[in-house]
Amino acid sequence: MLEKIQQRGAKMAFWRKKQDDFEITDELIQQQPGISQAQIARQLDVQRSTVARRLPSMEEAGYLYYEDDGGGLWPFRKKS
Repeated sequence: MLEKIQQRGAKMAFWRKKQDDFEITDELIQQQPGISQAQIARQLDVQRSTVARRLPSMEEAGYLYYEDDGGGLWPFRKKS
């Protein structure tokens, strides 16, 4: 039983870390509209591939962006 609880705790910690990563990435995009994946990677000190893998997961979690022709990421704004 204890092992199951520990596994569950580890799983929750993983998702909490992922959520933290999402929030940090979102904050960069919100503060610097038009930022590229490469710029995000440099500022977060991660590989560009990490950012490229993270973005689809963020979309599934409800973070919405669009990418312009130059590769810049922009927050998606809903009409009021």
